Amino acid sequence: MRKSKFTESQIMAILKQNEAGVPVPELCREHGISSASFYKWRSKYG
Repeated sequence: MRKSKFTESQIMAILKQNEAGVPVPELCREHGISSASFYKWRSKYG
C-alpha cells in the first residue's frame, strides 16, 4: 500500500477547516487532493 502524502494530523487539520465552513472544492484545490480523498478521509477520521 502506498504511503499517504499527508500525515494523520494534517488530514485532521483539513477536516477541521471544513467544519469551520471552508467549502470542500476550495479545500481540495488548496491542498491538491481530490474530493473523493476528502470524503474518504472524512468517513475514516470524521
